[in-house]
Amino acid sequence: MTPPETPTDGTANPGDTSPAVSVCLHESLTVLRKRADFLRAARARRQGTGSMMVQARKRGDDEPSGIRVGFTCSKKVGNAVARNRAKRRLREVARIILPTQGHHGWDYVLIGRAKATADRPFELLKGDLIYALKKLHPNP
Repeated sequence: MTPPETPTDGTANPGDTSPAVSVCLHESLTVLRKRADFLRAARARRQGTGSMMVQARKRGDDEPSGIRVGFTCSKKVGNAVARNRAKRRLREVARIILPTQGHHGWDYVLIGRAKATADRPFELLKGDLIYALKKLHPNP
């Protein structure tokens, strides 16, 4: 079975992914991948909400600019399916909110909470991230 929106007329090249399968963040967001970046964010500011914990760190002048974001969920959130669902929801919230509400030159780590991240209505999830960002950056 081919993924949705994959050309069925034979024009697809091997290795091409269809738009429905690819997951991308906003152009201005970069994903954190190194453990050291997550650890630096863990030592900085943090703000909890009902559905997530947000850690934020202002990077130094010698580090790359732009907004960087990382996502994590511990095994407390549930099995792999539950953790992946929670992370997908966090990625989508970050894609929508951080380009307008986040600050350039900052790293953000969004940490999923057990049951709350996966089950919370999406509008409330967006509101939680906006609330956390306002608390982390009180003066614009």
